[in-house]
Amino acid sequence: MKLEDAKIKYIHTWGSLATNWGINKTMAQVHALLLASSKPLSADEIMEALKISRGNVNMNVRALIDWGIVRKELVAGERKEFFVADKDIWELFKQVTKERKKREIEPVLKILDELKSEVEEDSEEAKTFKKLMNDLSTVTNTVNGILDKAIKADEHWLLSNFTRMIKK
Repeated sequence: MKLEDAKIKYIHTWGSLATNWGINKTMAQVHALLLASSKPLSADEIMEALKISRGNVNMNVRALIDWGIVRKELVAGERKEFFVADKDIWELFKQVTKERKKREIEPVLKILDELKSEVEEDSEEAKTFKKLMNDLSTVTNTVNGILDKAIKADEHWLLSNFTRMIKK
């Protein structure tokens, strides 16, 4: 397989898989293109490579910048904006984990805490509900703690601990 064919297959596969994780397909394809590129790309180059509109490029590049996984880069002699993705996959994993934790886990914890404390009834049904909220909170806090450790850890620490957990 030629390199360009492999890159195209990677970009399309990554985009399709991303939808399973709740990520916009085009956003994932733009990120995959930038990851696979050996040089910074302009919006025009991204448009051409992915056959998408300028608005779609701009919206998705801005989202990737907001996630902290793409940045603007100056190219000498050019007036256009160019974009590049961080190639350190471990750092990418940590940044995506940090963002998903902030956007998905922390709001759940806040709601669960509110629900646990706001029910004032003392019926059996209320006690059952409070226990459910407490159990969900415990599990979610455990996941949150694991994610915190993954974000702060270096690659070797996490992999060795993950391997140890799997062997048990």
